[in-house]
Amino acid sequence: MPRYPQAILVSCEIPWDEQERLLEDVFRRAVRWTLAAGFHHLYVFGTAGEGYAVDTPRFQDIVRVFWEETRGPDVQPMVGVIALSTAQFIERLGFAHDVGFRTFQICLPSWGALNDAEVDTFFQDVCGTFPDSRFLHYNLGRANRLLTGRDYRRVADRVPNLAATKNTLTSAADLLRHAPDLQHFLGERNFAEGCLYGECSLLASLGLTIPHRTKAYFAAGVRGDVDRLFRLHHDLLRFHQDIIEPLVAESRIDGAYDKALVKMGGFDEMPLRLLSPYQGLSNAHYEAVHRLFRDLYPDWS
Repeated sequence: MPRYPQAILVSCEIPWDEQERLLEDVFRRAVRWTLAAGFHHLYVFGTAGEGYAVDTPRFQDIVRVFWEETRGPDVQPMVGVIALSTAQFIERLGFAHDVGFRTFQICLPSWGALNDAEVDTFFQDVCGTFPDSRFLHYNLGRANRLLTGRDYRRVADRVPNLAATKNTLTSAADLLRHAPDLQHFLGERNFAEGCLYGECSLLASLGLTIPHRTKAYFAAGVRGDVDRLFRLHHDLLRFHQDIIEPLVAESRIDGAYDKALVKMGGFDEMPLRLLSPYQGLSNAHYEAVHRLFRDLYPDWS
């Protein structure tokens, strides 16, 4: 039995005004819109949510608002922290913990690649500071060290409150073979593969753009309906080719595309701008891809 429930996980993006201040009312409506779409496992401050860019006052303001908007009985909110040292992780996690959160997302410190002993120390020091909480590890190349299934097995045996991972690059078969007791949130591209090897979950970057297809894809994986699962997988790959590839033609950091996808999914209030120095998509580029979405997939939103 995995340490975290099987679910669809979605990111909440942060709206900024022209002075890079939080648009609090817009953010509150965005969180409510996400919940109304039927997604109850949601988080702030991954790469898409600009967790790498926020200063402490912004981090604290957003955590407080996110807490207030995710008090529903069936809601499972998660706060992410991206930082360069154990001390920085613990400081921000400590604030979110004091507010009331007990589920967190962390990545490895990225200034230098960690060796095995340092990986173990990081998880023991960070997760061990909050023994009443559970942690998801965000496994990404920007940390300069991608963890394998064997790495997770070693860490999970030492850190009982490491509960889940977020993986779009590591082999799903490797993760589920060596660490099946962790809940692995896989992307649209590798979720179908993961379902062939055991219980896994969906990190839904397209969830707020095409919610019905996303939920159907996840449900097919949960049921073990392999034919339906791979038909939907094929559809999502085609969507990626037709819509996502033109979207990423303007080279930007992840949050630029995720804000565009939220806006494309119907939350028109979401601004495209990012915190300095990163650039959001241009309005002209966004509108061109949005027209393509409406023309090619009129019944998918």
